[in-house]
Amino acid sequence: MSEVTRIALVGATGLVGRAVMEACVGREDVRLVALSRREAPIPKGARMEMFVADPANWGDVLQDLRPEVLVSALGTTIRKVGGDKDAFRAVDYDLVVETARMAHEAGVDRMISVSSIGADPHSDNFYLKTKGEVEKALMKAGFKRLDILRPGLLRGTRTADLRPLEGLGRMASPAMDLLLRGKYTKYRSVHASLMAEAILALAMRKQQGKFVHEHEGLHRAAKLLPALEG
Repeated sequence: MSEVTRIALVGATGLVGRAVMEACVGREDVRLVALSRREAPIPKGARMEMFVADPANWGDVLQDLRPEVLVSALGTTIRKVGGDKDAFRAVDYDLVVETARMAHEAGVDRMISVSSIGADPHSDNFYLKTKGEVEKALMKAGFKRLDILRPGLLRGTRTADLRPLEGLGRMASPAMDLLLRGKYTKYRSVHASLMAEAILALAMRKQQGKFVHEHEGLHRAAKLLPALEG
């Protein structure tokens, strides 16, 4: 049997988080534990646990669980928080960075964080600026290995937090992706299932360092995920 990698997931209720849980179904080489602020359905056949707790108490849970890897798929939208930038930042920056701090203090030495293509702490775009500032903070968090994932438009079926403009973008993405070549390839859309495969593959890597993965890098990482046994 392969070595088992212990993973703690935050952001399980979102598109990427749900895809990660689904990707773990049938796998004997990962043990997944999700930390969430509210109940979320666990995929049928998934061998995992979910702890529902206030984020202020996530550090205690991490201390007890001692995972090897923290996966952060946390995030919200300006629309969901009614246009309140402070509320947006409280999730996309404060909660991500604070969870990383708690994980590091609990002995977690590897982290994977979902960011966005175009993330830049100096951007004039509030969303991209926030994502860039998160990346900068995580780089200083002290993890032995940090993987930053920068997808373009995320494709997949959302069961909540419906985003009309994003939905239109997903419909047009196959045609748009064909036009994005060369240096623009990194802006192509990415399916949540591929993101999940890349996350699990990267979680199994122990080489130390700080790595940023954009479109082609995400595809390369996903291909390295071991096939299901049997």
